[in-house]
Amino acid sequence: MTDQQTDQQTIKVMVVDDHPMWRDAVARDLTAAGFDVVATAGDGPQAVRRAHAAGPDVLVLDLNLPGMPGVQVCKELVGARPGLRVLVLSASGEHADVLEAVKSGATGYLLKSASTEELTDAVRRTAVGDPVFTPGLAGLVLGEYRRLASEPVPASGGDEPKAPQLTDRETEVLRLVAKGLSYKQIAERLVISHRTVQNHVQNTLGKLQLHNRVELVRYAIERGLDDA
Repeated sequence: MTDQQTDQQTIKVMVVDDHPMWRDAVARDLTAAGFDVVATAGDGPQAVRRAHAAGPDVLVLDLNLPGMPGVQVCKELVGARPGLRVLVLSASGEHADVLEAVKSGATGYLLKSASTEELTDAVRRTAVGDPVFTPGLAGLVLGEYRRLASEPVPASGGDEPKAPQLTDRETEVLRLVAKGLSYKQIAERLVISHRTVQNHVQNTLGKLQLHNRVELVRYAIERGLDDA
């Protein structure tokens, strides 16, 4: 057994889609690839209940769900379990759908036209926090990060707290995250391990009191780190 297969067996996945045949096929493909499919669901409320009970590492989520939209499912579950990674698997490539999914906390967005190999690779990368997008959508999302960062931040009452101090390496990792690099690319660029990159990102999220990569990139772009 390869290390890759071993790693995949530790990744717990849940598949949410309202079409039983599609849902079962995706679950079957992921199981065959070595992932542990811990639950499936066919509507929004069921997805929320079962995800809380099963505790998946990665949620493979369709957006068009009865009972509760996929973006709301994503928002509720990521809000309750910040460590959960969500990979949207949708038939829609509409820009509004992609951006809404990312804003709700999704780590990646893949079209249903993707091959089985692309899906399994996407789930594996999503599990470690890499943003995974169908080609052409990554630039759209980064552009939206920049647009959001250019909007004025609402003033809060009282004196603004002093910005948390990041280490030089945390700042360096944050700068590369803002440029749109994956964790693997950052690890190769800085000649450190993938896990070390993850640790730096988690530490930075904690220090800045941010919840996900979307907020982290916005923070970095607001401070011009993507141009550094």
